[in-house]
Amino acid sequence: METETLALAQEIDFSLWGLFARSTLTVKLVMLLLLISSFWAWATIIQKHLIFARARREQTRFETAFWSGEPLDELFDKVGPEPAGRSESVFAAGMTEWRRSHRQDGALIPGAQSRIDRSMDVAIAKETEDLEKGLGLLATVGSTAPFVGLFGTVWGIMNAFIEIAEQQNTNLAVVAPGIAEALLATGLGLLAAIPAVIFYNKLSSDSEKIVRGYESFADEFATILSRQLDA
Repeated sequence: METETLALAQEIDFSLWGLFARSTLTVKLVMLLLLISSFWAWATIIQKHLIFARARREQTRFETAFWSGEPLDELFDKVGPEPAGRSESVFAAGMTEWRRSHRQDGALIPGAQSRIDRSMDVAIAKETEDLEKGLGLLATVGSTAPFVGLFGTVWGIMNAFIEIAEQQNTNLAVVAPGIAEALLATGLGLLAAIPAVIFYNKLSSDSEKIVRGYESFADEFATILSRQLDA
């Protein structure tokens, strides 16, 4: 009996495709959902890495130009009121409000400092929202994928027990395929969740560092304008 059971078990295809092909429709849908979520998460991870790297390069390049000693008006004329760079956008928001705060006779409209600060805060908020776009997807995949995989496992094991009851047979050839198919769903859930959680934490930290750089620049820029206002 054991020899026959082992022979039957050896004939079963335990490859990933074989396990997927033998699984029930519900488990197949769960696996497909997890695979799509994993690919989507990896696409987001790669995209955000590229965006953050570009933002850091742009931030370094602009701050080098800003602290080079070039007059602020000349630098603003170069970048324009609607620049493509993120650091430049914060600078442009402050400079735009600075210029709007001057009357035709050259005097400043009262409350210029607070308006300049608010303008840069709004610009930073917009850049922060853009940088963090997509991170919620990673958090969702990281938190829900294990449970989705567990649902597929529970469903697969349930069907395995139903098959055992129908065949009135508990040998390895009957039990092993159903259990293996069920556990594959959990494996796919973990495969999707673990990278999503790791890179969500990493990218969130990177985003916070970039935003802190914008905030530090805005504070320093506001201090420079404040000196000119006092003068």
